[in-house]
Amino acid sequence: MANLFSNFKSSLYKNYGENPGKMLVHTGVLGWILSSLAQVSAVVFNDKISPEQKSFLIPQEIADAGINIASFYLITSSFKNVASKLVSTGKLTTKGIKNALSKEDLKKIGKLDFNIGDLKNVPEGYKPFKNGVDVIASTIGSIISCNIVTPILRNQYASKKQKQALERMHNTQLAAPRGISMAQYQKLSSIKYSSGLKV
Repeated sequence: MANLFSNFKSSLYKNYGENPGKMLVHTGVLGWILSSLAQVSAVVFNDKISPEQKSFLIPQEIADAGINIASFYLITSSFKNVASKLVSTGKLTTKGIKNALSKEDLKKIGKLDFNIGDLKNVPEGYKPFKNGVDVIASTIGSIISCNIVTPILRNQYASKKQKQALERMHNTQLAAPRGISMAQYQKLSSIKYSSGLKV
């Protein structure tokens, strides 16, 4: 058991020790997945919901989960990757790192193929600065995703599904029961539902 825990810690450090922004993105996605599983399970195992309602609600919850997870991952990781690239190329930096880079070819700094992390002498303070920027960018991305983009996408999806459901209801034509004509059925229906009305 101790070896298993030790291996788990080593794996975590190897993958996320120097990349906390990446850890934020992955733990956020894991949180959305677990939350979505709980939502779908709540519908599946709820005896108070009829099978007809479940047949509509389960696909709705799964689609909702897909939107949540995809938008969170794409937006948060994009923010983190862009910020990380700005720092690694030297476009976004601190005064100390900038001074340390003065020994390098200044024409390369800021170019997409330049990476401060690949230098023989990585400036002191570069890694903590990069990690901090990654965390801030990931946090901003997650806030934008969870509070702005995801609700808009979910509302658009729900609106589209509602329109489709209404169209199906309007396109469903009234069928006459077997054995009588449509005219007879309509006449019987009008008598049945208007007999209690008083003028």
